[in-house]
Amino acid sequence: MYSETKTWNPFVGCHHQCIYCIVSFQRQLKRWAKKNCLRCYNYVPHYHPERLNHIPSSKIVFVCGDGDIAFCDSDFLEAIVWAINVHNRRCPNKTYYFQSKDWMSADRVMPFLEKHGVKNAIILETLETNIDASYHWISLAPKPTVRHKTFKEINYPRKVVTIEPILDFDLNPFFRMITDAEPEYVWIGYNSKPNLIHLPEPSLEKTATLIKLLKASGIQVKGKNLRGIKVEW
Repeated sequence: MYSETKTWNPFVGCHHQCIYCIVSFQRQLKRWAKKNCLRCYNYVPHYHPERLNHIPSSKIVFVCGDGDIAFCDSDFLEAIVWAINVHNRRCPNKTYYFQSKDWMSADRVMPFLEKHGVKNAIILETLETNIDASYHWISLAPKPTVRHKTFKEINYPRKVVTIEPILDFDLNPFFRMITDAEPEYVWIGYNSKPNLIHLPEPSLEKTATLIKLLKASGIQVKGKNLRGIKVEW
C-alpha cells in the first residue's frame, strides 16, 4: 500500500466492511487464508501472537495493515507496542504506521507508545472525502467529518493523512480539513481496482488542484495510483 513499506499483521480483521477493501485487501488475503486461517479468510478481528517477534525488515512497517487497530483489545495493543520496543533495541531506525478509521477507539495505542518509549511511530487517518452524505454506501466506519474531528484533536506529534481511495470532495472544505490536522505529509491515490469496484471519484483536475494547494501550504504530498497526475509542481 505504501512505498518502502511492509505490512506486519499480529492482529487481523475489521468490521468496517469498506466496499473497496473487500475487492483489494480482503481478496488478496483470502488467497493465503483459504488454506491457513479461517478467521483471516472471513476477516474477523483476531490475533496472531506467533507473529509478534517477526517484524519485517523494511524502512516502514505498516502495523496491522490487514485490519483496523480500533478492533484490537488493549492488552494485545500493548503487546504489539512492546514488541516494537524490543525490536527498536536492535533496529532503531524504522518507522511504524498505526492507521485507523476510528481514532475514538484506536487512541488507546498512544498511552502504550508513551509508556514503552516508542517514538518512531506515526498515526495515520484514512480520509477519503469530506462528504458524509451517502458514505454509508461505502463503509460502516465513522463518517469522514466525525472521524476527522477525533483525529485532529489527538495530542500526538506525528500524524499523516491517507486519502485513498480518493472519493469526490468539496475542494476548499476538504483542503481545510486536511491542513487542520497538521500532517507531516499526505498520501493521495485513486481506487486501485477500478475494474472490480466503481466509486464516486473526483476529476483528475480537481485532485491535481487539491495537490497543488496542499503543496503550496507546505505539506508534502506522496502519490499512489494517481493516473498520470504529477505530484511535483
